[in-house]
Amino acid sequence: MALRRFYNEIRGKRVSEIPEHVKPMLSLDYVKRAIQRGMDNYHAKYIETSSPEPIFHVCYGGMIFSYLVALPHERRHLEHMQQHAQHH
Repeated sequence: MALRRFYNEIRGKRVSEIPEHVKPMLSLDYVKRAIQRGMDNYHAKYIETSSPEPIFHVCYGGMIFSYLVALPHERRHLEHMQQHAQHH
């Protein structure tokens, strides 16, 4: 949705006008406001409605995080096993 909106905003602009349009979006203040707006929307959509979905979001996020943390170790282990199999 945000990418589509951004594309529609820059679609009618000339290439030389795009940096002037994008530069304010890269400021720290703009990013902070965008994150705050997203958090406010999340709060209004899920927290105020007493939805159980935030629990699922935490569970799925935890699973994804733990997978990503363990991935380098698993890859090293797999590489070691493959090397060991080649020698024997």
